[in-house]
Amino acid sequence: MDILKVNDLKVYYKTLRGSVKAIDGVTFTIRKGEVLGIAGESGCGKSTLVNFFVLPKEPMYHAGGSVILEDIDITKLSKNELRKIRYEKISIIPQYSMDALSPTKKIKVIIKDIIREHGKHVDHTLIEERLSMVNLSKKVLDMYPVELSGGMRQRATMVVSTLLNPKVLIADEITSALDVSTQKFVIEMLMGFMDRKIVDSMIFITHDLSILYQIATRVMVLYAGKVVEIGPMEEVIKSPVHPYTKALVYSLPEMNVRFKEKRLKGIPGHPPHLLNPPAGCRFHDRCPVARERCQEEEPPLVKVGEDHYVYCWEVKV
Repeated sequence: MDILKVNDLKVYYKTLRGSVKAIDGVTFTIRKGEVLGIAGESGCGKSTLVNFFVLPKEPMYHAGGSVILEDIDITKLSKNELRKIRYEKISIIPQYSMDALSPTKKIKVIIKDIIREHGKHVDHTLIEERLSMVNLSKKVLDMYPVELSGGMRQRATMVVSTLLNPKVLIADEITSALDVSTQKFVIEMLMGFMDRKIVDSMIFITHDLSILYQIATRVMVLYAGKVVEIGPMEEVIKSPVHPYTKALVYSLPEMNVRFKEKRLKGIPGHPPHLLNPPAGCRFHDRCPVARERCQEEEPPLVKVGEDHYVYCWEVKV
């Protein structure tokens, strides 16, 4: 069952020079019980996409398309209406989660404010249980965020973001500043939320495909505000089809392979400026198989496997 349906979504930024087309016609779904990974280079639109779902702020604006969460089109909600479903239907652990909590409020006040704003009863036993899930003592409740270490603040943010059992939880680049062992711990905590039915589905955003491989069931690859490939995690990683996805996968180091035996391949060039993006496929000037048609026409959606799709002129089925 689809819990979130995104159709031809366009999210732009207003600037003095015109509109930056950060998300430009993105379509996908999220099913109940799955983890959708979103990958791509910095600036591809990952954070813009999910922040629009939860915390849309100027100069960001909705330029077209729909986002149906269960049976609510959140693009049509006012700020007050969106606030009512935030944390309860859809929630986010933000990219800079260590600095997401108000420095002037104790943790218990932050938690109680959110619960009461949604008309819920404050259940102290539940709060302590959630703190225990992320290895935090109940003493944290009487502390200000500044009194906590960076890792403790991040875990407190995870508790705040999941306290109302959201249908969809978004984790936005939350492992990027962590060492490998801490990354593993954070991923285990997120999967614990899923296993205990605290959250129904998850969106996990990162530029690191090796982390997605550990947690995601499906992956969507973005490039310059467009989807280029979406499919089962295992299939996309082991048999990438789109030239951009191949370049991302081939840039990852492999276990037990020496540098002299196989060197990593970078992606030449730079992503296009989204104030005035190029016609056709946005990857064409960096693509090793691009043809004239790729420079002029939007690539078609091509099915390459069960639940596996790419947008590319050069893919033949």
